[in-house]
This record gives sequence, structure tokens and C-alpha cells, in this order.
Amino acid sequence: MNGEDPPERPDYITNIINGLERYNPEAVGTLEGYLQEQCEQNYCDSNANRTLLKLSTRRAHAPRYQLNPDRLKDEVVTNILVKAMAQFPSAQFPLALHLINPSAANSGELHEALTKLRTLHSQLEGAQYAAFWETLDGDDLCADLIADINGFEDMIRHRIALLVSQAYREIKLSHLEVWLGLSGDATTKFIEEVAGWSVDAEGNVKIPPNPDNEAKKAEIREDVNVDQFARVIRRSWEDVVSASA
Repeated sequence: MNGEDPPERPDYITNIINGLERYNPEAVGTLEGYLQEQCEQNYCDSNANRTLLKLSTRRAHAPRYQLNPDRLKDEVVTNILVKAMAQFPSAQFPLALHLINPSAANSGELHEALTKLRTLHSQLEGAQYAAFWETLDGDDLCADLIADINGFEDMIRHRIALLVSQAYREIKLSHLEVWLGLSGDATTKFIEEVAGWSVDAEGNVKIPPNPDNEAKKAEIREDVNVDQFARVIRRSWEDVVSASA
């Protein structure tokens, strides 16, 4: 998954990001429409979304073309952050968060939303998946924050499954259920039909080998040339002579 420069990006967005239009406040509407497309079609363009944040937010030290506080919409900010959060583990979330006007981030409804998103992001980055699902399922605000993101929970499960496949060849079904926020037949269906893994009679999930989860033999080789060896012998001989003198 390339969340920085996705292949789905159309040419007109590339022209905005790489050209002078990235300084034009009138590009905000186009970038907002593109963000909505990302939310509906399950891909992420963090580069374009950061361009939108730069045009839509005001920072005290920013050039004048970034002074557009009237264009800041809370739902745009939170949708960008939710899309960035789903790219874990990565730096996309803090990169986007850094572009938000501190005065807007520290007060009102946006402050409450950002606090919740920081918590969810921290849990995902820390592999605290059970806590993440508990937080997500137990809060109406969380439901509102992810409402515009089509298939958000499935995206998170795919990312968790990818990370599990990179670290494990076998894992208990009970552990995976908690990490995926699923139970019963739903877990088995995801494991077998989505992840392509299998479950044995003892409740162990079998994950096929891949370049990341296979044990690799470490080969340590030190090359010492003749000149280096000669210097070691000479230094040792000089030490012996000095001790005998």
C-alpha cells in the first residue's frame, strides 16, 4: 500500500501538488473532492491531503498563501487524520497533525476529536489492538469520526493481518480474535477468505512462509587483508621487544 503517492492519483491532482496551484486557495475545493473520493474508494494520498491541510489552515509563521482560516473544516481535518492513521505503522498521522493550527487544535469540538484520534493512533502504533477496538467500539465520537471512511474497520484489520504475517508463522486463534476485533465465525471467515491462512484442530492459525517471517541464517564474515594482518603481527612483536628491554 502506497499511501504517499498512490497509483490512483489522477493527473490533475499531480499538477496541483507539483505546480504553483498548490499555493492557490481556489484549489481547496478540488482537493476536498479528491479527499472524498479517497474516503469512498479505500485508498489514501497523504501527499495530496497534506497539501490540502496547508491550504486550509493558518499557522503563525506561515506564508500569506496559507492564511485561509475561513476554509478550515473540521470534518476535512478529521477525515485526513483518520485516513493517515490507517497507514500505520508510519509517520503519516503526525505529519498531518503538525500542519493543523494549534489554536484550532486546542479548543472546541476539533480539540476533542483530535484528542480521541491521538489515542487511537497511539494504540495502533503501539500494537495495542485490543485497546484500540475497545476504544473504537465504546465511544459515539469515534463512530462519528470514522463515519465518512468507507470500510475503515476492514482497512485496519488488513493492516493488522499484514503486520502479523510479517512476524508470525503460527498464532493462537484466540489472540488473533482480540487483535482483529472479531469473534466466532467472523474471525474464521476473515482468516481463511481474506488473509488466506488456515486454522488447525488445536485452534492455531497457520500463516504461510514469506520473506519476512522466515528464519534467516546469519552469516558473519570478516575480511582481513595481508597488510592489516602484517600490522597486527608487527605491533605484537614491538610490544614483546619493549617488554623485554
